[in-house]
Amino acid sequence: MNNEWITRVDPIEPADGPLRGLTMALKDNIDLAGVPTTAGDPRNSRPAERNAFVVDQLIAAGAVPLGKTNLDQYATGLVGTRSPYGACHSVFSERHVSGGSSSGSAVAVASGQVDFALGTDTAGSGRVPAAFNRLVGIKPSRGLVSARGVVPACRSLDCVTVMARTVATARAAYDVMVAYDPDDAWSRREADLPRPQGGGVIGVPDVGLELDPLHEAAWQETLAEAHRLGEVVKVDVRPLLEAAELLYSGPWLAERWLAFGDKLDDDPAVDPTVRTIVRGGAALTASAAFAGFDRLATLARASEHLWTQLDALLLPVTPGHPTLAEVAADPIGVNSRLGRFTNMVNLLDLCAVAFPGPDRADGLPFGVQLLAPAGHDRALIDLAAVWCGEPVPASNTDVLLAVAGAHLSGQPLNDQLVRRGARLAFTGRTASSYRMFLVDGPRPGLTRTLTGADGPGIEVEVWRMAADELGGFAGTIDPPLAIGPLELSDGQQVLGFLCTADAADPARDITSSGGWRAYLSGS
Repeated sequence: MNNEWITRVDPIEPADGPLRGLTMALKDNIDLAGVPTTAGDPRNSRPAERNAFVVDQLIAAGAVPLGKTNLDQYATGLVGTRSPYGACHSVFSERHVSGGSSSGSAVAVASGQVDFALGTDTAGSGRVPAAFNRLVGIKPSRGLVSARGVVPACRSLDCVTVMARTVATARAAYDVMVAYDPDDAWSRREADLPRPQGGGVIGVPDVGLELDPLHEAAWQETLAEAHRLGEVVKVDVRPLLEAAELLYSGPWLAERWLAFGDKLDDDPAVDPTVRTIVRGGAALTASAAFAGFDRLATLARASEHLWTQLDALLLPVTPGHPTLAEVAADPIGVNSRLGRFTNMVNLLDLCAVAFPGPDRADGLPFGVQLLAPAGHDRALIDLAAVWCGEPVPASNTDVLLAVAGAHLSGQPLNDQLVRRGARLAFTGRTASSYRMFLVDGPRPGLTRTLTGADGPGIEVEVWRMAADELGGFAGTIDPPLAIGPLELSDGQQVLGFLCTADAADPARDITSSGGWRAYLSGS
């Protein structure tokens, strides 16, 4: 039996709004009016007087809360087993943990009981359970989502997160959740954070990551696929991994003690592992705290050059997927290892999106994540959508541009797109009535026939570009090519590279190749 729910509530009539009719679950450290917020401690039985700020935002947008979900007690853990309400297991294996501390929220979504769920992520608690249950998990930049009405773990680091089965659903909730809250001292305005400049450069570690064998094999598949997101470069991630070790050995452990240490008495309701870990924070001194802050600043400086080279860093979410028995045998050691690639994100003021990678050979999910500096959240969500094969919605000031030749990812002119801030939205094919011809250069050009044609169409990538960049970009295109309306195989109308009819020499028709990459490879 998977113990995901602590409390269920009767559905409310949904409000009109962008989330109308979507159902949600709330991790039980987030206030829902009239329901106790236990934080995994049944002694906390007084009903909340009001909703958390973020819950009000979601309900006003039409979302319907169905109840409160299980968690590692006081949001301290990445395993989902530290709860008097029982342990949660992955929906894909009764032997393996669901991940924590947002364990029940992940199970409620992955099992189809709700459309999305809120969790919190201080050390990785919104990403680890997403990874273990084949979900998308968005961990916003610190302060973008108000934590007012959330039981604190480390107040300076806590983030409210969202998990869903698709990027589109997670994005819809995220768009509503992000709102400045003047009554939350840690709240930040999205407009005050730096915005990405574009580029499409993805960093991957330059060394092995000591993954479990099944995770390692899935990670190698991930690296092979990463080129779909942009240019891939290897980088030194050692400062980030060292920063991850500080979370439970520095002043932030004292911050947990400050938040709920008075609850960690010898009552049987208190999880003994949580008690053991957090009681260590009581002995930390002010000098130890400043030493931790200084070391973090040093590691942040050592890693900041990454973000001048990269648009995002790709990492596994965890080194492996432990069983319930393995956690029981070594509850602290196994948990600590799970945070190796997640603990540093809030310490270094990064945002992150976790999403499913290729499944392991045993059929269990393998989760990967993209990291970037605070404020780059929406760009990461777009990249995750591309990875997952979902369309990236264009803004009111964006245009969609289909490319079929030298501007494709990895081709010589792709940098003309990325330098203008364009981002890959999705891959697809033209309608079957298009033919591809070699024109001078040689370059491929597309022309639509009047009579139509049978076939799969021509391979294209569709890029999202700011409308005010399009004119300058079009000026780089030499005749007989031009940019004009193009129809995709699903009927969608975008802009694309076309050639004039007089340049469509039948002797240079390469339509049968199916696309420029196939033509170049000779297949």
